[in-house]
This record gives sequence, C-alpha cells and structure tokens, in this order.
Amino acid sequence: MGQIVDFVKIGVVVEVLRISKLKENQTTGAIMANVLLAAVSLFVNGFGVYLTIQANLGAAPWDVLNLGLSKTFGILYGTASVIVSYSILGIDIALREPIGIAMFIDAVVVGKSVDLFNHLHFVKPCESLWTGIPMMLLGLLILAFTGFTYMSASLGCGPRDTLLVALTKRAKRIPYGVVCILLLSTATLIGWLLGGPVGIGTLICAFVTGPIMDMVFALVHFDATAVHHQHLADSAKVILERKAA
Repeated sequence: MGQIVDFVKIGVVVEVLRISKLKENQTTGAIMANVLLAAVSLFVNGFGVYLTIQANLGAAPWDVLNLGLSKTFGILYGTASVIVSYSILGIDIALREPIGIAMFIDAVVVGKSVDLFNHLHFVKPCESLWTGIPMMLLGLLILAFTGFTYMSASLGCGPRDTLLVALTKRAKRIPYGVVCILLLSTATLIGWLLGGPVGIGTLICAFVTGPIMDMVFALVHFDATAVHHQHLADSAKVILERKAA
C-alpha cells in the first residue's frame, strides 16, 4: 500500500506542474513541459489501469479487448494496447478528427506502463470481492485524477475518446451516451470472444467511471469541455518558428 501512496504523490507533483500555467502551448518550452505533464500523467494512468486489472473482478471494456488479444496471440498486454490504440488513431485521422501530440504518447505509454508493473509484480491479484472492489475503485480514482492532469496539458485527448466524439457527431440523432454504450459493448464482446476477462468489474468500470470522473473534476474545478487542445500541426508550427527565430 505504501507503493500505491508513492504513486499518488507523483500525481500531486504532476498537478504542481500544471499550475505553472503553461497550457497555452505558445512556446517550445511550454509544449515540452506539457509533453512531460502528459507523459507522467499517462504513466500514472497506466498504474490505475493496472490496479483495475489486478482487482481480478473482470476488466474494463477496452481492457477486455486488450487482454483478449494478449491471450489469443500470446503478446504482452501493452503490445495489444498499442496495436488497438494506433488502429483507432488511424481511424481518427481518416475521419479528419483533430490530432495532438499527447494522443501518440497515450497510445504507447499507458499500455507499456501496465507491462512494467506486471513485470515488477507490483500488486498481487485480489482474491475476493472485499479486496477487489476497493482496489478497482482506487484504480478508477487514479484514472480520473490523471485524466484531469493529462487533459490539462491541452495537447489532445486519447484515441478512444476522439473516436467516440467522431462517431457521435456522425450518428447525429443518437445521443452521446448511447454511442458510448454501443462502442464499449462492441469492444467488450470482441474481447470476450477472444478470451478476455468479463465480470462484475466490467460493469463497475462501465457504469462507475463516469460518475467518479465527474466527482474528481468537480473537486478540482476542472471543465474538460473548456480545454482547447492544440493540434499537432500547430504544435509543430510553434516549435519550427522557434528554431527559425
């Protein structure tokens, strides 16, 4: 548990970085600082994902897919996660959705940090509901907090979130929540058919993640819809103009 506290402390350090008010990304230094913010946030985010898996109650929808691919093809969880993330990123690009630097970081760091914690055997799998549910809720809290710090970098949302927004815009009359349920259900079904773990934890993640994120965002007075994410092309323009100056 002491190791878990250490990672929560890392989250606090990340928040201190955010307070430096570099989120406008108008200089190379600001962009690099926010790249660091995003990378550290996503690394700790991976720890949150790892805890939800070690809760041993059934994985979150996207993790059911990643673990199913891992089991079927004999690859690491992180490798499966990177494949899925970059596949979705390719769809986002094809749909002409805004792409930011942090999206590429997200696609690699989260999955591979989970691999690292698995390699280190950081936390043992839980053996009962009494230990599994608190472990899963702690993981979801870490996901919510790091989601806040990650988005504060203003360098793009994750590939899956971007895809969800893209599908909602194109579905027109179908509400965001319905599109979200359909997308998560599809990922869960495919993952389950591939042997991914489905259980009560899958339902907890599907229905509790949103309220926990709302609670954390309200606690830190963060409005995710007010964040203006810088496009990759604009980030490149700022960096190149700096070099030319």
